[in-house]
Amino acid sequence: MHVRSQDVPLEPGAIKISELSILIGRRDPLILEVGANNGHTTEQFLQEMPNSKIFCFEPDPRAIRKFRKRISNPSVTLFECAVGNQNGIVNFNQSSGGEEADGWDQSGSIRRPKRHLETWPWVKFESQIKVPIVRLDDWALTKTLGMIDLIWADVQGAEDDLIFGGETVIRSARFLYTEYGAMEWYQGQMSLDEICEALSNLGHVLYRKWKWDALFVNKNVNNLKDTKIRRNALCLCGSGLRYKHCHGRL
Repeated sequence: MHVRSQDVPLEPGAIKISELSILIGRRDPLILEVGANNGHTTEQFLQEMPNSKIFCFEPDPRAIRKFRKRISNPSVTLFECAVGNQNGIVNFNQSSGGEEADGWDQSGSIRRPKRHLETWPWVKFESQIKVPIVRLDDWALTKTLGMIDLIWADVQGAEDDLIFGGETVIRSARFLYTEYGAMEWYQGQMSLDEICEALSNLGHVLYRKWKWDALFVNKNVNNLKDTKIRRNALCLCGSGLRYKHCHGRL
């Protein structure tokens, strides 16, 4: 049994890093940021959790240049590659924009655009470049990571590539955030229900969702009685009960 997307209420706004910091509950968390773009979110992590250690991944050379200008912190390591379910070289579809968003580099993906072209017609995909790509599980073989507190994923439709190329790493992560699509914006993009099912096999349960964001909690590596879960939220164990009536009973 896994928590389905319709079981979790849709919240207004978007995820807040400050709330995430409270949920993680550690002064020095280990974070994997997949799809770091220009470092804006990395900067927020450092502001809210200044002692965190962050491994970032970004394949677009334009975003990499912005990231390196923005972030200069010994606790942050940037890997200039995509993350997926293969090792080697992959085609990366660069995004661009017209007058509304000149130089738009935030929608690029290893997946070809599909409904994205209809939903945001001002976002163009006119260039395809070769970039390095790595499976998260293979990347981790050369690292001594220990407990991963958070995987933050913004992979633009390549969620299944990330999941199936990083099953071992994901199993060891306490929390996982990902963007998701309301439709097949990129070719072969997983729905939120499909993401929930795939992650449930790795111990992760959908905890909160917003319009295009979802936060999962690993019920196998978190102490559910000690995790800072809202009392009226569904319990993360998958029982279908509110937390206050399950693991959160006083």
